[in-house]
Amino acid sequence: MSEHLRISAAVLLAWCLLCLLALWAQPAHAQDLRAELDALIKGQVDTVAQTVQPAGPKGQKSPRVEVTLGELDPRLKLAPCDKVRAYLPEGTRLWGRAKVGMRCEQGAVRWNVYWPVQVKVWAAAVVAVVPLKPGQPIQAADVRLGETDLASSASPAFQRVEDVVGRSLVRPVDPGESVRQDDLRQRRWFAAGDPVTVQVRGPGFAASAEGLAISHGDEGQCARIRFENGRIICGRPVAERMAEVLL
Repeated sequence: MSEHLRISAAVLLAWCLLCLLALWAQPAHAQDLRAELDALIKGQVDTVAQTVQPAGPKGQKSPRVEVTLGELDPRLKLAPCDKVRAYLPEGTRLWGRAKVGMRCEQGAVRWNVYWPVQVKVWAAAVVAVVPLKPGQPIQAADVRLGETDLASSASPAFQRVEDVVGRSLVRPVDPGESVRQDDLRQRRWFAAGDPVTVQVRGPGFAASAEGLAISHGDEGQCARIRFENGRIICGRPVAERMAEVLL
């Protein structure tokens, strides 16, 4: 997820919690609360999308966020509560299908419920124009940018066509379907035994050195590289026979 989408998710959570607190503090039935909460959160999310999220790449619109509230169990009979705390359950994030917890902390009867929500984040991303087959390199004419729900999958989508051209797939992708990182075959930037240039970057400085790969340089994995002095480091493969170390 990009930085501005992470910020948006955090703001969205804050709005959800505030809205839930405000609504559940009032005596009302669950169905009425659902309608009010649905309208209130959608209004606040629209405001967040317009004022908080920075613009994406030139020519692309900022992501559009949609929140759909699910239904509470109609059999629930919640006692009046003077103090309700809304929270995001541990390990949960507001991305795709999620649940927001609500706990009564001050009332005759303490209760805890989970309100299901679905968050959709619409933005321009790479989608297939023709059926894409596994093992076949993607051509520029095979894909285009199209509106995609980024939150429909845990695997990130690509927002630049050039990031997928020349890559091969591990599964078929149908026309109109977005291409995700997990769909692409992992790139091997260098093999064990290859000479590798290591770029070391830190606050205010950058340096490079030559080393020898003692493990394969697969994308997203740690590659072990040995320098002439015998020191072995773990570098992140970033290009052909090139690795990066961030300090």
